[in-house]
Amino acid sequence: MDKLLALNMFVETVRCGGYSAAARKLGIATSSVTRQVAALEADLGAVLLSRSTRHNTPTDAGANYFERAVSILEAVAHADSLVSDRGEARGRLRISVPVEFGRRVIAPHIGRFLATYPELNVSLSLSDEIIDLSKERVDVSVRLGTAVSSDDIVCKPVGQFERWIVGSPSYLVQARLPETPLDLLEHPCLKFDYGSAQQNWQFRKGDELFSVAVTGRLQSNNADILREAALDDQGLTLLADWLVMDDVREGKLTRVLPDFQVNPGNANASINVMFLPNHRGSSRIRVFVEFLQELLSHR
Repeated sequence: MDKLLALNMFVETVRCGGYSAAARKLGIATSSVTRQVAALEADLGAVLLSRSTRHNTPTDAGANYFERAVSILEAVAHADSLVSDRGEARGRLRISVPVEFGRRVIAPHIGRFLATYPELNVSLSLSDEIIDLSKERVDVSVRLGTAVSSDDIVCKPVGQFERWIVGSPSYLVQARLPETPLDLLEHPCLKFDYGSAQQNWQFRKGDELFSVAVTGRLQSNNADILREAALDDQGLTLLADWLVMDDVREGKLTRVLPDFQVNPGNANASINVMFLPNHRGSSRIRVFVEFLQELLSHR
């Protein structure tokens, strides 16, 4: 039995909640996972997982063993990275980015990144959810807005963006063009879903600060849904400049209140990369961060 291989399959089974899900994540047959975990249990003389038709959950012994197994696998990965991930960028790089940022900013240039680093294998996942880097086995994550403050995560700002309030020209012909932030109270606002029905947009102009509790009938956790609704004359929305810049340039959307900096609630407009502390000095992460910084510098 390959003990490290068995440990990895046991850990993934616990994380995924079952043999089949772990096998899908690892890209192998379910029978391979069950065989390795069974061999590990036989070697230990202990039952690590309880079996059911739907889920495989750790026993008390399995839960204790899982925590130590994770530490062992992380230590091995860290030791490997110290040796193999400090020179030329090579191997697998797992990246997580917000959905529309990935589609609009990174996707048009990913081919150039792959061509520049032919020894890298890239797994690019698009998600607007805040993920657990360790649990999801992600090397580097891009997140927009307020930086994470934690000893468990390295958070590095790599750029800035602006949020623009936009509406379609035809909508703005029907409705009165907002001249002040308070005028938004007279408009249906298309809001990003941050988990609360109530939402304030914060406006700053010099030393002046305004907070407006916007209302509207549409709320979505996908920015492009809000963009499409704005293009379809449904109201005003607050979106990242990189998402609507081309629409504004082509006259499909009009920016309103351009003299104000605007953000939802207390969020800021920074672009951050996040990775685990044991990935400091990783050449794979370094080249991706440099690639992203270069992209953002030419916007």
